[in-house]
Amino acid sequence: MAKLLLNLRNVGEDESREVCELLDRHGIAWYRTEPSPWGISSGGLWLRDRQDHARARALMDGYQAERGQRVRAEREAALRDGTAETFGSLLRRRPLYVIAVLLGMLAAAALVLLPFMLLRG
Repeated sequence: MAKLLLNLRNVGEDESREVCELLDRHGIAWYRTEPSPWGISSGGLWLRDRQDHARARALMDGYQAERGQRVRAEREAALRDGTAETFGSLLRRRPLYVIAVLLGMLAAAALVLLPFMLLRG
């Protein structure tokens, strides 16, 4: 029976490709389900044989620790070089997008707080 190894919500294409290559290198049978078009399901990487889960989980733990260190090092290097995306760089590059997101956040906060403000007044 199949067992979910990795939910693909917020997983980049490079990470999912690396995990698939890792499973292939170690002879673990897997398959991929794609996300639904309406966002109900985010897709996933599944192990065909439930008995492979412990071995695959151990491989994933090692991979995720190594990837975490690598990505943090890349981020630190980008910050040192000045190539990392920051709030300021995003604001300069896409000002209308940033303003729209901030206004949306303000509107959502106002809608949440409005009943409390009305009850108080």
